[in-house]
Amino acid sequence: MTNPKTPAPALLAWASRALGARPSVQDASHPQENSRVFQLSLPGNVRFFLKVSPRPLMYERETLALRHAVPALGAGRAPQLRASSAEHLALLLTSVPGRPLNQLTLTPAAEARAYRQGGALLARLHAAGDLSGPRRAEAEQALRSAADGAERHLREAGDRVTPAEQKLVRDLAGQLRGLPPLPLAFIHGDAWERNLLWSKDLGQAGWVDFERARFAAAVQDFVFMACTTWADRPDLRAACLQGYGRDLLPEEQHALKCLAALDAVSCLVWGPKLDDPHVTARGRRTLDRLVEGVFA
Repeated sequence: MTNPKTPAPALLAWASRALGARPSVQDASHPQENSRVFQLSLPGNVRFFLKVSPRPLMYERETLALRHAVPALGAGRAPQLRASSAEHLALLLTSVPGRPLNQLTLTPAAEARAYRQGGALLARLHAAGDLSGPRRAEAEQALRSAADGAERHLREAGDRVTPAEQKLVRDLAGQLRGLPPLPLAFIHGDAWERNLLWSKDLGQAGWVDFERARFAAAVQDFVFMACTTWADRPDLRAACLQGYGRDLLPEEQHALKCLAALDAVSCLVWGPKLDDPHVTARGRRTLDRLVEGVFA
């Protein structure tokens, strides 16, 4: 089943009321079954984005992030929430200058600049959440919750993961449970080059897509980058952490390795389900690096 290329009439009517005019509509969804994003354009080259969350939890997470933490990134560095509709699970967002890094061809110096700024923005986001009460408890349980999902993912991955790899993943999941308390934060949750925008004209980075934002261990925000871009570009890892303001603690680096194993198995489950060879390849490569002992 494919997603509709235009919003439902009731949804478009809601967005038009919020904008005070009926916009022209262009599909801007990612090539995935559960992505529904539309670019709404008004006269004068004014653009907004209408995002329909696939599940209530994602809508709730992104709404919370946009209202309470994302403003700390600053104007033009992340979307601003214009309106939201719990009925439609819809968010009406301002546009952010630039394009995703994975759609751009940049010089190594420009890439490093983008990652440096991206790291600085993550530092602002991580410090913006209120870690009191149940939110702190949620963050403190995040690594254990991640480890608890290992068996389910291994079961679903089946023979795509060898017995030796299964043992490695189980061992690393166990080690994740035994780590000392790590720095906590309000994390983006999906921080990698698809969601890191760069404006060549402004020389400015920004983050989008906060539907997985949550309270967790700060290191959890670096897993996707560690399993993708950083694998081949240690210079971009260094740039990102320089912008972030600190290197990872030794115990965070070990947690990153453990979390990478869990991400790899998840990729080997969801890649085939979504018919996404890139996700599948990411999982396979990460497991291979872990087995070979070259993950860093």
